[in-house]
Amino acid sequence: MVKPLGTHNYFVYILTNKNKTVLYTGVTNDLRNRLYQHANPEKKTSFTSKYNCFYLIYWERFPVVSEAIQREREIKGWRREKKVKLINDHNPKWKFLNDEI
Repeated sequence: MVKPLGTHNYFVYILTNKNKTVLYTGVTNDLRNRLYQHANPEKKTSFTSKYNCFYLIYWERFPVVSEAIQREREIKGWRREKKVKLINDHNPKWKFLNDEI
């Protein structure tokens, strides 16, 4: 069944590792499932599995996939300092948000 226009959910998210030294930005339409996939990868060759990067520290929701993809690309193009400012503005203690999703 096709969802009515405006009822879709797309998420741009930032993950880190336990020591908060690595940042990974991604986009998905199912954030809870994607977090599970990052924490339990089928292959151990992905960036997130290589760096144990599966702790959610930031996310945004979008109703339109093109907007989410555009935002992901924008954030991926930023220097680390700008990503850190974005995270600090919304999650200053860098609390792991996985259990809140």
